[in-house]
Amino acid sequence: MSTRAQIAIQTGPKTWAHVYCHFDGYPSHMLPALARWTPEDILAAREIRHVSTDALDCFAPARAPVIHPEPRCDFCYTYVWEQGCWVEWRVGR
Repeated sequence: MSTRAQIAIQTGPKTWAHVYCHFDGYPSHMLPALARWTPEDILAAREIRHVSTDALDCFAPARAPVIHPEPRCDFCYTYVWEQGCWVEWRVGR
């Protein structure tokens, strides 16, 4: 079973691009793996199978990120870029 996640990146005042990540989305894996990657790297990937410190394993062809007016948690976990690093996003932050 996959631990699906999304990476929410603010692209405008009320615009957040949500990039899908298919597996290993749990925080103990994702936070260290994401540390190497910038929001621009994640946006360029568009749709991700797996994030590691070495590579972004992307779907090809990749679907465009889903756009929402705020971060959301549609899967198991959501990660956002905050003050220069990736953090797990939780409702009510």
